[in-house]
Amino acid sequence: MPRRTVPDPFATQVGGRIRELRLERGMSLAELADASELSKGHLSSVEHGLAAITIQTISRLAHGLSLPPLYLLTFPGEDERAHAAELVRKLPTDQVRKLRRQLQVQLGLRKR
Repeated sequence: MPRRTVPDPFATQVGGRIRELRLERGMSLAELADASELSKGHLSSVEHGLAAITIQTISRLAHGLSLPPLYLLTFPGEDERAHAAELVRKLPTDQVRKLRRQLQVQLGLRKR
């Protein structure tokens, strides 16, 4: 995809989120680029909001970060659902299952 000369505000937000998740995992730009099968230059452009990225790029980055793509496009500071998703992301899998079951019961989607 073409590189922009002026960062797009939403692309900058997505790029910042990708950088945040990369740094949280202690990954260098080169490590995430390799894990995502992207060039280091393209990843840098993505993180700075200068690249128009595709769904395939989001998918590759999510795979490289070992996360579902949802978390690359979730911004915890924006609303309560995004904040809750960020908290759930940090839970161990067994706790996520337990929470999911509790929510299903609370919403009447599952009986106790």
